[in-house]
Amino acid sequence: MDDQQYAFLKELIETPSPSGYEQPVQRVIRRQLEGVADELRTDMMGNLIARIAGADGTPRIMLTGHCDEIGFMLRYIDDQGFLYFAPIGGVDAHLVPGQRVHVHTASGPLLGVIGKKPIHLMEAKDKETVLKFKEMFIDIGCSSREEAQQRVAVGDPVTIAVGLARLLGDRITGRAFDDKMGAFVVARVLQEVRRRGNLPPVDLYGVSTVQEELGLRGAVTSAYEVRPDLAIIVEVGFATDFPGVEKKEVGEFKVDGGPILSRGANINHALFELLVRTADQEKIPVQVIGEPRATGTDANVVQISRRGVATAIVRVPLRYMHTPVEVLSLADLDHAIRLLTAVLYQIPGREAFVPN
Repeated sequence: MDDQQYAFLKELIETPSPSGYEQPVQRVIRRQLEGVADELRTDMMGNLIARIAGADGTPRIMLTGHCDEIGFMLRYIDDQGFLYFAPIGGVDAHLVPGQRVHVHTASGPLLGVIGKKPIHLMEAKDKETVLKFKEMFIDIGCSSREEAQQRVAVGDPVTIAVGLARLLGDRITGRAFDDKMGAFVVARVLQEVRRRGNLPPVDLYGVSTVQEELGLRGAVTSAYEVRPDLAIIVEVGFATDFPGVEKKEVGEFKVDGGPILSRGANINHALFELLVRTADQEKIPVQVIGEPRATGTDANVVQISRRGVATAIVRVPLRYMHTPVEVLSLADLDHAIRLLTAVLYQIPGREAFVPN
């Protein structure tokens, strides 16, 4: 990954996009795809849909990654100016107290901290209890409700105030790789197709979907509009190469081990096999996860849109999902981009994906 691509990824990760408030990050992606896509539009839900048009009669394929992240929303301001909030998406309450946050106000981001009673003042039973979200509060430095209301408003979204940083080797850490990383990969695939010049035998749509963390909502509307024959969802997957994870329950998946290909009821078998063959031809390492029921991804709803869609999932292994310190490998991102780009040039007619 070169410096320009890394800068794009860094901007994506550090631009706030809690579910329902994704447009700042969609503007970043739109800017990257201007001059790349033949068509570029935003639908009523806020999904960003980019198209590289193919020849008439070629299969319509949709690549998706959701750009929304977990976060918080302000619900109440008390008399002393402390801000109470609720989670947006699946936030782990264990990790919230003691964090710095940005409240995204009408006039820009405002720094705050999620306060916590010092351990010295806690009773023994309190040390073993996880605070409920309704008991947590944000301190922005105000002394009254009136002072706070001059700066923030009920409904303002909030994100943890951490950015993208490098660890040793090719590993990086940050918040919201789930799944702004996927939106990045989709955009990079479109850029790579355009750079090659020779178009693949498909009508290609890249979609940065919204509100996945609230129930796959953006994928429902975008799949209905695009009407794809095929779809590949780019998501994160659970890395299990760190202490405390039961591999017998999840499987064995390593950061730096290559993309994870899902196999199961939510996956079209022919499309899965095409991904495996393409990875072998391109000498791209891959890992396989068995998923015996519908996955918790946009593939759930895309697969059953209209008359049905041949669907697959390409995952990037991720440590510490839904924390402010998610970790992944830049090599795995590059391998995912190479695999998805290569498979586009191997797509046969849509009939090849009809089960028989």
